[in-house]
Amino acid sequence: MLQGSSQQITALLSEWGDGDRTALEQLMPLVYDELRKMARHHMRRQPAGHTFQTTDLIHEAYLKLANREGAGWQNTAHFFAVASTAMRHILVDYARSKQSQKRGGWQERVTLNEGLASAGDQAREIIALDDALKTLATLDERKSRIVEMKYFAGITTDQIAEVLKVSPETVKRDWRFARTWLLRELGVDKP
Repeated sequence: MLQGSSQQITALLSEWGDGDRTALEQLMPLVYDELRKMARHHMRRQPAGHTFQTTDLIHEAYLKLANREGAGWQNTAHFFAVASTAMRHILVDYARSKQSQKRGGWQERVTLNEGLASAGDQAREIIALDDALKTLATLDERKSRIVEMKYFAGITTDQIAEVLKVSPETVKRDWRFARTWLLRELGVDKP
């Protein structure tokens, strides 16, 4: 996942979690490339003409992460899972602000396939998926987190298992259930 030393990153995360702001400054150059990959993954799902750039998303996520007091980072995978969630929230907030500028009737079907619908529908899809994920989180927080990490950040099953402290088989089973549930919730006939 990273070219830098995972132990060094984990140590810096621990120091940062304990309130050492200089640890954050030392950490960012070590994790920036991975954050860029995650941001690109998120941005590929955005409509054409989206005004956010990959770098903007990284910087916005950095600001959210930097303001987390006593984060209690478990390890690198945990940090990237939280970073991915921050990126998703930034993009959903952006989509909501753009959607609120238009007239109603925005709730439409959302696909969980690689080829998303037209660019105009993508903002509505992101919002509908976020709403469905919030509902899923009230029913089963772990399944919702698995969808966030796998679908939005492209984090591997093994990395998700490490963050959630479950087996990879549990992650796979939860992913299958959550995906089916979300497709049904969003009114999509087929996966």
